[in-house]
Amino acid sequence: MSLISIVVVLIVVGVLLWLVNTYIPMDGKIKSILNAVVVIAVVIWLLQVFGVIGSLGGIRVGR
Repeated sequence: MSLISIVVVLIVVGVLLWLVNTYIPMDGKIKSILNAVVVIAVVIWLLQVFGVIGSLGGIRVGR
């Protein structure tokens, strides 16, 4: 995936999140949960795109 497409995806996600926060009436707690879920999903996606998560796949927790 090229750097330009990553930037475009980040801009689209940011604009969609801004539109939802601005134009859809919700409780503040729901908005903060939605924002946190989107940010966590984007961070996990970025880590996967740059190969950080792929290198952590062999790590086991426990026995």
